[in-house]
Amino acid sequence: MPEEIVLSVNGQERVVEEEPSTPLLYVLRNKLDLTGAKFGCGLGQCGSCMVMIDGAASYSCLLPVGRLEGKSITTIEGLVDHEGNLNPVQDAFLQEQAGQCGYCTNGMIIAGVALFHKNKQPNKQEIRTALQGNLCRCGVQARVIKALERVSKNQ
Repeated sequence: MPEEIVLSVNGQERVVEEEPSTPLLYVLRNKLDLTGAKFGCGLGQCGSCMVMIDGAASYSCLLPVGRLEGKSITTIEGLVDHEGNLNPVQDAFLQEQAGQCGYCTNGMIIAGVALFHKNKQPNKQEIRTALQGNLCRCGVQARVIKALERVSKNQ
């Protein structure tokens, strides 16, 4: 039975009527029109659905929306500041041409932003470890790593 659920998404309080067991991904895409997180595998293995929950990268396809009240949810749409400036990770992706087919881009950016929340200047191995939960179909990983190294150097 649907319930009223209050979510904090990208700094705004949003109220949805939904079954508590519904995955967050479906609520973001179908109820809140936030389509940056993609449906990939539905099993929490590819990373295309990643969002940040309280600053940590999380698979939104696995998170029941009913468990997220009181938590801060950040989607890729929420990374742009109020003046329209891209997050440094998004900017570095553009500079390094790290987006190709787009399947993994959302998750890779979210994983990078979450990494920089924990560690302002990660090394190459820490960057690789942070990206382990993201699959890339077209082989752009080297550019993604380069983009995140660019951010690390500029912090």
